[in-house]
Amino acid sequence: MQILLIHADYLKFEVKQRTPAAEEIRPEQCSGQIDDVLVVFSAAEEADENNIKQVAKNAAVEIFNIAKKVEAQRVAIYPYAHLSSSLASPKTAIKLLDATAEELRGHGLEVHRLPFGWYKAFTISCKGHPLSELSRTITSEAPVAAELVARAAPGKWILLTPEGGEQELNLAEIESCQPLMKNPLLKQYLLSEELGQKPGGEPAHIKLMRRLELVDYEPASDTGHFRFYPNGALIKGLLEDFASQIAAEIGAVRIETPVLYRADEPDIAEQAAKFLQKDYKIRLPNRTLILRFSGDFGLFKMMKNTLMTYKQMPVRVFELSPSYRLEQSGETVGLKRLRAFTMPDIHCFCLDLKQGLEEYERLFEVYVKMVGSMGVEYVVVFRVVEDFYRQNKDFIVRLLQLVKRPALIELLTERKHYWILKHEFQMIDSVGGNAQLSTIQLDLEDSERYDIRYVDERGEKRNCVILHSSIGSIERWIYAILEEAAKAQMAGGVPCLPLWLAPTQVRIVPLASRHLDFCNKIAEALEKNQIRVDIDDREESVSKKVRDAEREWVPYIIVIGDKELGSEKIPVRVRGEKGLKLLTMEELSAEIKQLTKGMPFRPLAMNRLLSLRPIFFGG
Repeated sequence: MQILLIHADYLKFEVKQRTPAAEEIRPEQCSGQIDDVLVVFSAAEEADENNIKQVAKNAAVEIFNIAKKVEAQRVAIYPYAHLSSSLASPKTAIKLLDATAEELRGHGLEVHRLPFGWYKAFTISCKGHPLSELSRTITSEAPVAAELVARAAPGKWILLTPEGGEQELNLAEIESCQPLMKNPLLKQYLLSEELGQKPGGEPAHIKLMRRLELVDYEPASDTGHFRFYPNGALIKGLLEDFASQIAAEIGAVRIETPVLYRADEPDIAEQAAKFLQKDYKIRLPNRTLILRFSGDFGLFKMMKNTLMTYKQMPVRVFELSPSYRLEQSGETVGLKRLRAFTMPDIHCFCLDLKQGLEEYERLFEVYVKMVGSMGVEYVVVFRVVEDFYRQNKDFIVRLLQLVKRPALIELLTERKHYWILKHEFQMIDSVGGNAQLSTIQLDLEDSERYDIRYVDERGEKRNCVILHSSIGSIERWIYAILEEAAKAQMAGGVPCLPLWLAPTQVRIVPLASRHLDFCNKIAEALEKNQIRVDIDDREESVSKKVRDAEREWVPYIIVIGDKELGSEKIPVRVRGEKGLKLLTMEELSAEIKQLTKGMPFRPLAMNRLLSLRPIFFGG
């Protein structure tokens, strides 16, 4: 069943002409106006005929949940065959529409079911808020929520310092918390994420990613899928290399698993049901497949059949997981939230809680160093079951001493998820929005749920503790780095990329064509030291070449003329610094190598000579 939902000020309709499939209707059904209504344009499909009751139930749950979010008490079900090319029979469609309407009435909504099989004129006034236009695919396989379950009682918030001091937070009166007022990023996180004061402006990275010729929208694909130009692909590849490097340093083995899975696998169906239909489905004649929305699908299938013994624990597994989430179109924002992304997942399988906490602390320290190398400012947020927090507060304080900053702690009255403890490094972007970067989750349930066990010293199989962790999606890191640069510029600074990620690290500008040979010799010397260097040999003025290099955020610019041909030391313009630095090529190489020490390297993404490069954006 395909549905398109419009939250409207009103829907006005009038029946015009019947079709051969028209149902009989009463005079009062021929026209009308319904005010303040959630209009559900609906098309029943062939696949719905096998289980009309379950499809109707799932549709009603989804429609009811959306009605709650937009605070609509009134629903109009509008038969609309144009939503599908694989329509069910008229008899099935009428049964499904009636069953859905009845389910919705059971949820306490006022329901209007418009006539089926009639041509109708209609006028609709969409309210225009972010949730006013949504679409959904409803099936019988993985209900978004088989029942409406009451949510657990809300948690409470505290501010915890590295010294162990606690300050209670009332989200309705955050201004009264003085320690919070001293940390504007923590305050902004609460305003954005917890209090719903979302920014109205467009994050700066959306323009920057295109202007810097890194990433762009792909109009021939779905929303939230992007094309990466050569320099963008270079940065993405370097970040993937960095994630792989971190995994190797902590001793994780690397795996690869499929991106497509059968929707009728019980554990996958259960997981998809909890994910509120954010999964892409591919329907084949005899089965439905799901594009994975996380790396857990294949990993847990693999680990269920893996023999692990107590001597081998903890077992660490790494995967760069291409993942796909059918986010609502209004929720996709540049590289912040996508429908296709790359997630570097590290899962650690531990003997028990003691080893799980030791592994958690080790990963936390690794991720603190990792985030520091990105040059992105962030806040720390923990979510933890309160009883567990009281028993392990010293452990969390020890983590904060590693990160050297206070953290927001949400204390949960009971376990709502598979994890009992998790933290997030959250960044605040140029318009005040927040986004999760890295995370670690302490999972005490999934070992039993997915039958992942190890053999103890007595030869018996036992459940293990699982740590889910990631440095964060590759694409979101590009978003975070560009947003941090934009924030620096807004504060009066000079925007730049981390040196190890700069597509061109050194730009050489010859004053004339006779200087080109010497420029190439400098470039070759720098390249031997794994430095990305290019030459602007275009027929442009020197001032324009320098301006273009600055506009591309090139970290080092060298202008070569007659004077420099015979000099050992050459004047170097360093981004963000005043004046010129006189450096030998050995000194320049040493400086760059020191600033990029320990980070991955890849060569230039395009030709060394700018005159030989195509212009991918704006050309």
